[in-house]
Amino acid sequence: MATQANRTFATRIDIPEGSREKLVELMNARLADTFDLYSQLKQAHWNVKGSDFIQLHELYDSVAASVLEHVDEIAERATALGGVALGTARMAATASTLEEYPLEAVAGMDTVEAIADRMGAYAGSVRIAIEKALELDDQDTADLFIEVSRAIDKHLWFIEAHLHS
Repeated sequence: MATQANRTFATRIDIPEGSREKLVELMNARLADTFDLYSQLKQAHWNVKGSDFIQLHELYDSVAASVLEHVDEIAERATALGGVALGTARMAATASTLEEYPLEAVAGMDTVEAIADRMGAYAGSVRIAIEKALELDDQDTADLFIEVSRAIDKHLWFIEAHLHS
């Protein structure tokens, strides 16, 4: 018997049900990571200290807002495919593949290192999701992940620029 979390609902989207189930699983895995990344950006935003405070505080808030939009897009795609989006904070905490944010990272450059590490790991998992979506013949999901990938790479560039002199 299927649970609510792994069942699929009827849809007229012409992707086979077996593929849709795998796609929803993929979407939920990246949803957990995306929601976790958002919360870690907010953690850095709230707690950053030092001479670069204002620019990093504002940068993290801007990146977090962009990431939050991706949370919604990924969750909506999972439900459009007939799945259930697993998007509570507890679900994300349980399923995220990202390392936990280090509470001791409050100095400006320490926050930059922590966020850059997590964004880099997230970017890699999104690129894998692009490939998996293409293997399942879902160009639309791949396109969504390509959009996410492009945005994350740009944000990572902005964050990593603080590490170079």
